[in-house]
Amino acid sequence: KEQPGETPQPAPRRIFHERQRITGLPLYFQGYLSVRHSRCQEFRVYWTELRGTMLFFYDDKKATTYSQKLDLSALTSATNVYPDENGSAQFILMLSNGELELKANDHECGKEWKGFILTVTELSVPPDQSLLPEQLRRMHEVLEKEKERRMMLNNCSSASLNRKSPPSSTSTALPVCFYAVSRQEAIEMLEKNPSCGNLILRPGSDSKNYAITIRYRLD
Repeated sequence: KEQPGETPQPAPRRIFHERQRITGLPLYFQGYLSVRHSRCQEFRVYWTELRGTMLFFYDDKKATTYSQKLDLSALTSATNVYPDENGSAQFILMLSNGELELKANDHECGKEWKGFILTVTELSVPPDQSLLPEQLRRMHEVLEKEKERRMMLNNCSSASLNRKSPPSSTSTALPVCFYAVSRQEAIEMLEKNPSCGNLILRPGSDSKNYAITIRYRLD
């Protein structure tokens, strides 16, 4: 059994695809993190995934469903904490609704976690001179992916969801309610545009079929 102190290996493909389906967000970074909330005394170890601007915490590396999640879009700062006697790297995430203390296994791992988090929240690679060239390259790759994801989300959100347009004469054309977005992005689009429709057709999790996201109005 893999221990938190060892070099983390990717989750099996089946688990990866199931988490992708549940979260609807791209995976940027993953590994073990010890987490402590501001009002708690003890750290708790989670298998953690950075997807989009969200952190998903899993009780076990093989769990398909996350036990907690954290929206990083409201992040105001990430501050280092002096390393402990074991050499662990700690930093505190300050958010508009509180704070969360994270501890990585070692200094290099801590730099990566903090670097990737700042990359997706600030949309720029942090100017940390201690980052290695390979780490910087991966962060620049994530930066481009996150910029592209947000651009697609913004374009889809601003586009009309009106489904009254005449159908295309081409039999292979997709309906006007189709958008190439994830499940989470489809939910956000419908929430931001309630007067423009309540249904989005999108690619399925297997990339071969289609899925439907519907917004229900509760009276």
